[in-house]
Amino acid sequence: MSSPTLPTRVVLLAGPSGSGKSSLAARTGLPVLRLDDFYKEGGDPTLPLVPGSADIDWDSVRSWDADAAVAAIVELCRTGRTTVPVYSIATSSRVDAEALDVGGAPLFLAEGIFAADIVARCRELGVMADALCLRGRPSTTFRRRLARDLREGRKSVPFLLRRGWRLMRAERAIVGRQAALGAHPCDKREALGRIAASAAGERLTSRLTPRGERDTGRAAESTSAAGRTGNPT
Repeated sequence: MSSPTLPTRVVLLAGPSGSGKSSLAARTGLPVLRLDDFYKEGGDPTLPLVPGSADIDWDSVRSWDADAAVAAIVELCRTGRTTVPVYSIATSSRVDAEALDVGGAPLFLAEGIFAADIVARCRELGVMADALCLRGRPSTTFRRRLARDLREGRKSVPFLLRRGWRLMRAERAIVGRQAALGAHPCDKREALGRIAASAAGERLTSRLTPRGERDTGRAAESTSAAGRTGNPT
């Protein structure tokens, strides 16, 4: 006997820091869960350090609360709403909490550098529509990441330069690891196309099940339009 179709499913959007995940997610018109909001706070004794350094390794999955992120995804898929933390990267702390409601959409995105680390769990729980890993040129990612982090005052300049150089050298290995975890490596154009296909599939499924009587067309049509443009961000 098959399990009941969930009202909503998730596309996990991974990729190196600075690869353009947030801007691509915004272009789809779909609801977005920011996985970076599930970072641990700066005083947490379990935070890992960069080997041979006093810097906290914010690029290690051990700096992130995977259990809380998966719980939020599951609740969104089952009920359409959840409460999520609001995290300040500049202060390494949770500064607020807010309600997130997917508004009856059959699909939403969960984006962040650790999205690939929960692919297996989301697949086992039956909530995943697709998993993607954005990839590009390491030098381009370095410039985009540094410009963003300086603009937003995320950390000190020396910290950002050390981290940026380290990540640029490791970028191909980062993409390889995320692919091994089950996230499909692709550029923005292909990602938009796959998201559009997932949205169209969820829309069709919702029409074929008793629980699919809500209007799910707008999200799929918005995503399909994004997939046709494919302009880089």
